[in-house]
Amino acid sequence: MRLQIILKKLQKLHPKEIDLSLERCKELCKKLGNPQNKIEVISVLGTNGKNSTISAMLAILKEANFNCNVYTSPHILKINERFVFNNKELSDDELADLFEEVENINNNNPITFFEILTASFFYKAAQYPNNINLVEAGLFHRFDATNIIKQNLASVVTSISKDHLDWLPKNEQTIEKIVFEKTSTLLNSNIIVAKQSSDETMNCIKKTISQNQSNKIFFNKDFSYSVAENNFFYYEDKFGGLKLQMPNIKGQYQLENISTAIATLRILDLEIKEEHIQKGVTKISDLARLQEIKSGKLKELVKKNKLIVDGSHNEDGARALNEYLQSLDCNKHVIVGMMSNKRHEKFISYFKNITSLTTVDIPNQPNAISGKDLVKKFKNLPNVKYQPNILEAIKSINLKEGDILLITGSLYLAGEVLSLN
Repeated sequence: MRLQIILKKLQKLHPKEIDLSLERCKELCKKLGNPQNKIEVISVLGTNGKNSTISAMLAILKEANFNCNVYTSPHILKINERFVFNNKELSDDELADLFEEVENINNNNPITFFEILTASFFYKAAQYPNNINLVEAGLFHRFDATNIIKQNLASVVTSISKDHLDWLPKNEQTIEKIVFEKTSTLLNSNIIVAKQSSDETMNCIKKTISQNQSNKIFFNKDFSYSVAENNFFYYEDKFGGLKLQMPNIKGQYQLENISTAIATLRILDLEIKEEHIQKGVTKISDLARLQEIKSGKLKELVKKNKLIVDGSHNEDGARALNEYLQSLDCNKHVIVGMMSNKRHEKFISYFKNITSLTTVDIPNQPNAISGKDLVKKFKNLPNVKYQPNILEAIKSINLKEGDILLITGSLYLAGEVLSLN
């Protein structure tokens, strides 16, 4: 209860949810003693794969006995997920104590919710100067609160695609502009660039960071992976090749994220051994990323059929999901709910050979598009219907033995599914 009270207060400190600027966070961190300059950071930015790449790095670093602090956004079930210190989420009381201390120093000055959360993370992280900090950027990067650090160990650029376009003028809603916003202010250290969805995007990244003096590592040129038989995959970079067991998380795209994580940790000379990587890739925890629900009341509704939840909400995410679905020889049913600012028709256009599509409302999200409005956008697709909520949607689907049911379209919807279960 105390945590919820302080969170409501923090959300009211600024009239806007997002107000792109670095100055407020800089000013607060100055009052806090500039903690962001006292920590070792691996910055992770991009459109897709940020959280998964961080999860892979964390799993490997834990196997190598590193203590890590982790800052991600948004959360799926509870805000504590965003604040990991010494490899462990803060409790409600610990988080409330942290926020109260930081807000007392802020003294009611206007600052966005994300900015004060970021400052709070830096403040707490500075209490563990020997830890490695895995920090996920929020919206874009150039004016993101996480971008106030002056030095880091590395910047990891995950897959970049068109998302959050409503924050850009119509004439600037291009991949070139998005790449610029995300990569033009990267620090001089190490830059690791993951696999991109197109040559155009990769070339844009290379052009934007061409004057950056960092050591630059690119997927395919400097590191790569390939799938082997018998549930193994191969990873290779200048340090040599690794034969690794397939990870405990689903999807071909996860091999891309894991390879990016391995490349990052190997280039940093952290004495990460092959055995740490081998064990780490089998212990990755990644909520709402092709997560199979194996028990609970929602699972009981689908019986022996597979129930998968995934928070993907943009075109590259949809492409990766469809790739996974097409690898399965069964009927595919999809339940989708989305936020109003997403490219709904584009998102759903990537799903091929779907047996049924059901739209739903996302509860307690005023910025979500209603399921009724969403179904109108998909009216040209076969076997499309609307149901008001997840439970009714699952009950309405005629599942046959061996079918798979995927729930996707929003991290907020994914959180609702996991909390319902």
